[in-house]
Amino acid sequence: MSHQYRAIGWNPHKRAYDVVVVAVALTLMLVVAAGTAWRSPSVTAETLLLRATGITALLLLHAILSIGPLCRLDRRLLPLLYNRRHLGVLTFLVAATHGVLAIVQFHSGGDLHPLVSLLTSSTGWFTVQRFPFHVPGALALTILFVMAATSHDFWLRTLTAPIWKALHMGVYLAYFSLVVHVSFGALQSESPAWVAGMAAAGVVWLATLHLAAGRVESSLDRPALQVPGAPWVDAGPVDTIPNRRARIVCAAGERIAVFRYDGKVSAVSNVCQHQNGPLGEGKIVGGCIVCPWHGYEYAPDTGAAPPRSRKPFPPSAWP
Repeated sequence: MSHQYRAIGWNPHKRAYDVVVVAVALTLMLVVAAGTAWRSPSVTAETLLLRATGITALLLLHAILSIGPLCRLDRRLLPLLYNRRHLGVLTFLVAATHGVLAIVQFHSGGDLHPLVSLLTSSTGWFTVQRFPFHVPGALALTILFVMAATSHDFWLRTLTAPIWKALHMGVYLAYFSLVVHVSFGALQSESPAWVAGMAAAGVVWLATLHLAAGRVESSLDRPALQVPGAPWVDAGPVDTIPNRRARIVCAAGERIAVFRYDGKVSAVSNVCQHQNGPLGEGKIVGGCIVCPWHGYEYAPDTGAAPPRSRKPFPPSAWP
């Protein structure tokens, strides 16, 4: 497949997505702040901001990690995946605000440099009450920073898709570090029950989603029936493939997307060269296969990017 793409420019879909996620984040922070103030009327403004930004960042990260498996289970949710990187950058900004506030409030008044104080103020790694929970929090923030800083397609092209994808899989290490940070921080506070319970419920939720999505995915890797004595595999009757869509078959350990369109049939690799998206779950729009993840296009008869220049189709704009 060709690697010559034109990145999707800013469009109404992206703007609407960003407006919605910012509104959701602000609403979450307001709800958390209001709930905290109601439970503890004497709480300081700094503590309100710390809790609001910290819990909001945790909830946003859960949303990010839920979108992928949810889209595997229900294709109607694909528009949520389309600009998930924007949600990731917002999550980092909220988490960074929480981190800066925490450093200013707890580590900026002593003789040590705030970062040195952050990393050395507690060394009780094998105790609950003295565990340095801020260290895994700092690790999670660092990983989210790297992911946000490399989220643009420039870095995807420069690093290549496999390396970029592997780098961004670090989100799971960030999530694990954040769960440790939140859990131990809650256990060392005066009222840890609901915060620690929320973190545990989040782990169960994400584990359940990923196991369910993995079960769906595993069915796509069953080898197609090999025709005896023939150099091809049986992909099934042509008329059972929906028009302008594909059936995914597995042959020689590779997923292949077989598309039917305009009275013709074409087979291409199921892997989009942008971010390894599933082309077979896309649709032929305007004569081109459109990846359901980010709208990158391929000519179905050659598998190459189209020679002409046009605006890619986001999944939400598919007819």
